[in-house]
Amino acid sequence: MRKLLVTTLLGAVAMPAFAEEVNVYSHRQPQLIQPLIDAFTAETGIPVNIAFVDKGMVERLQAEGDRSPADLILTVDVARLGEVKDAGVTQEFRNEALDAAVPAELRDADGQWYGLTTRARIIYANKERVADGEVTTYEDLADPKWKGRICTRSFTNDYNVALTAAYLAHHGAEATRTWLEGVKANLAKKPEGGDRDQVKSIWAGECDISLGNTYYMGQMVADPEQQPWAESVRIVFPTFEGGGTHVNVSGIAMTKSAPNKDAAIKLAEFLAGDEAQKIYAETNHEFPVKAGVARSELVQGWGEFTPDALALSEISKLRPDAIKLIEEVDFDN
Repeated sequence: MRKLLVTTLLGAVAMPAFAEEVNVYSHRQPQLIQPLIDAFTAETGIPVNIAFVDKGMVERLQAEGDRSPADLILTVDVARLGEVKDAGVTQEFRNEALDAAVPAELRDADGQWYGLTTRARIIYANKERVADGEVTTYEDLADPKWKGRICTRSFTNDYNVALTAAYLAHHGAEATRTWLEGVKANLAKKPEGGDRDQVKSIWAGECDISLGNTYYMGQMVADPEQQPWAESVRIVFPTFEGGGTHVNVSGIAMTKSAPNKDAAIKLAEFLAGDEAQKIYAETNHEFPVKAGVARSELVQGWGEFTPDALALSEISKLRPDAIKLIEEVDFDN
């Protein structure tokens, strides 16, 4: 069996050539997907070369054009999937196995990307200062009772942009503007840091509730330093009025060049299959997209919720309008 090669891309790095291989440009840290790649290579013998592209994914693919060695893009957030599609650096790769595994609302209507896992955008609430049932909807976050009690990362972050786009889809522009203004007025401090930093702030008594992705709870529980932060909060699955809990995806798209298309499709099918979906669930604390694959025991302990029924491709289309509203209310300042 050929040895798996994982390449971290910080600049221009040449990928080695094999008779059959898959080259991946990834927004995800290589260590998060390494167990999946190991399993794929063990099953198929196909090496996978991963280039970590933290920034400038679209620009790099545009510059490389037809010469790009990349076959697949792995990324988080529907906004980034929409971005590579809109930039014209991906291609349609409709596939029966993927269509069967991935629900329609979690894949692109034009067959340009597929969701592989989901995560909910939830509320972390202090166990002592926030009563059960005190916050139940995203709309609640604009209630003046939370003045000085909310922490959040930047609202221009992809996760919050997607949430705002979903709010926009549910309620329209004027209601979304009013909501953003209300949430901003309730902030305990200027947005900064990541989702786990907000939970640390709750633990430190700087605020009482925050927005965050579900899998960060799993990461905090696994880190001895961060366990006290996790223990200070409960997970609340808020809903939109008339809707469900906002979910986002990690997903996959095929590049326009894709020199190893057949092998790339094999990897995409594997990532949506039972084995990989179980690995995603157990190691990354994410929700499998494929029906019948169980969540991890830890994640099951967070309780059940009803995902919002909005198609993520529709949310992606509203991303520019959401960013415009966030900037108009000057949310982060």
